[in-house]
Amino acid sequence: MLCAKVVGKVVQYYREKKGVSQEVLSGLAGIGRTHLSAIERGERKPTLETFFRICHALDVPVSRVAGDIEAENVADWD
Repeated sequence: MLCAKVVGKVVQYYREKKGVSQEVLSGLAGIGRTHLSAIERGERKPTLETFFRICHALDVPVSRVAGDIEAENVADWD
């Protein structure tokens, strides 16, 4: 099962690595800051469209972010 907290943790990691605020990233991705905040806190899972927008705004391949999410989810299964 896809854990919303893991998705949020990985998105937050890439946002912080890029050195941008939630306000900036949400603007680049065309989503609300409160929506991004809820994703990062693991309260909401992004739709596929939103996930692509976030990855594009971060300049990180979707496959890399998805792979990191998958790796974290698998680690949680152990």
